[in-house]
Amino acid sequence: MSLSTDDINALARELLRAEQTRKPIEPISKRYPEATIEDAYRVQVEGVRLRVEDGDPVRGHKVGLTAKVMQRQFGVETPDFGQLRASMFHPETSPLSTADLIAPRVEPEISFVLARPLQGPGVTVADVLAATDFVVPSLEIIDSRIRDWDIGIVDTVADNASSALVVIGGTRTELADIDPRLIGVTVRSNGEVVETGASGAVLGNPATAVAWLANTIGRYGQSLREGDLIMPGSCTRAIPLIAGQTVRADFDVLGHVSISFVEAPEKTGASR
Repeated sequence: MSLSTDDINALARELLRAEQTRKPIEPISKRYPEATIEDAYRVQVEGVRLRVEDGDPVRGHKVGLTAKVMQRQFGVETPDFGQLRASMFHPETSPLSTADLIAPRVEPEISFVLARPLQGPGVTVADVLAATDFVVPSLEIIDSRIRDWDIGIVDTVADNASSALVVIGGTRTELADIDPRLIGVTVRSNGEVVETGASGAVLGNPATAVAWLANTIGRYGQSLREGDLIMPGSCTRAIPLIAGQTVRADFDVLGHVSISFVEAPEKTGASR
């Protein structure tokens, strides 16, 4: 059984309020056990529509669940995707505040910036390589508007693939200069190594994830546009972010990117 249009619209607005107030909601999958992945994407699309209507345009896409271990955890055999809006791009030099997020985690990714559109079906890795302008080191800040990260595949898809913010490093690299399958990454928290990984963990090649995305959204009449930033999936596990923490990811050849997470200033309640 599919969710009704009224259910879809109500859930999209619930998630929007949760994002705005930083007050998470109860798991959708437990309240609506009949909900399907298609229902979840309908919720996601409606949520994005509400934000775009409010002046927050789509500037790219993300792919999630690209690692086999994560697919097994969620009981799926394919990745999922979400949409990146303009407000989600956060400057590397500006610290994040605990007041802005609920329960954030951070993941290192090699992001692709497109020089020309990609329209599925039939997009290949070769097409992705030919269409890519450059790649950049990046961090994805994920967050869940579902209480305590108590999520299944329906919850995370409806919640725009649990995306929150994107932090882009200051260097660009042409694909002709690298093998995107063989980029190592080291992640440090306050200077201490906490994760290492390699780009080949992303479906064997991050470009494969971009091709999958173009073909998947092509079934819905959408395409990847010139200038879009595409995050193909994490090279490592997600690292919880806590106040006082600075996370830096160093990528072979590509450079580095970092972000600091700080305690929100206390409100004194004083009036003038």
